[in-house]
Amino acid sequence: MADAVPRTSAVEILIRRDRLVMLTGLVALLILAWAWLLVGAGTGMNIWVMSRPAIFPGGEAGLTMPATAWSVATWIIVAGMWWIMMIAMMIPSVTPMVLLHARVSRHAQSRGHMAAGAIPSGVFLGGYLLVWLAFSLFATTLQFACEQLDLLSRPMMWSVNVWMAAAFLVAAGLYQMSPFKRVCLEHCRAPAEFLSRHWRNGRAGAFRMGVGHGAYCLGCCWTLMALLFVGGIMNVYWIAGLSIIVLLEKIMPRGDRLARVLGSMFVLAGAWIAIGAI
Repeated sequence: MADAVPRTSAVEILIRRDRLVMLTGLVALLILAWAWLLVGAGTGMNIWVMSRPAIFPGGEAGLTMPATAWSVATWIIVAGMWWIMMIAMMIPSVTPMVLLHARVSRHAQSRGHMAAGAIPSGVFLGGYLLVWLAFSLFATTLQFACEQLDLLSRPMMWSVNVWMAAAFLVAAGLYQMSPFKRVCLEHCRAPAEFLSRHWRNGRAGAFRMGVGHGAYCLGCCWTLMALLFVGGIMNVYWIAGLSIIVLLEKIMPRGDRLARVLGSMFVLAGAWIAIGAI
């Protein structure tokens, strides 16, 4: 019986430091996701071979192969690749929201507004990542369609069609300047306001909030992720660059202005590629 007291105290200390535990878990998840990408994400390809610091690398080296039917294993590997990539790209920008959720949850417990115990911020994160899993399944289907139409290089995973690259850039640029992007970005940039408006207690409530925040985040960033079809789905330069853009849009004092500036740049880049093809 005497030994039970120290163990209970250790558990209580761990619970009080749940935000530190959550931050450690997020960092570990980020490192594991990036490590998996850097070893090829199960594709059997060298990520550095598929990486070039160019706007439209397929325009310079349109290496492709005849389209073939995908096996079930291929669908699973590609979908997993997309989801791990989304985790690697989005964890930095969602970390402030998850940590704030942990802080508010602990405060609610201290006030008696929530049942005592482990905070459900991990469940919140799970709901958030589930939204990006849904996007990954859509992106996988789009990748398959583009390969079948010879719009995407099969081994290199980047666009080899000028008009597709131009269209994606222009569409992403216009979306960056749209009211829908602005509304979604405002929610992502104001985690405290989001939690105050959408707060729900318990694990089910945390999961619903995570899905809701993920939906806003997807609405904010989906066209940026679609640009991977232009620069290379496994192009490490594009993956890292877009990750930084997503983070800066959400944490910079005027991230909304950055979004509009980038939108203009994307439109100009798309127009430049299209004009060069005429």
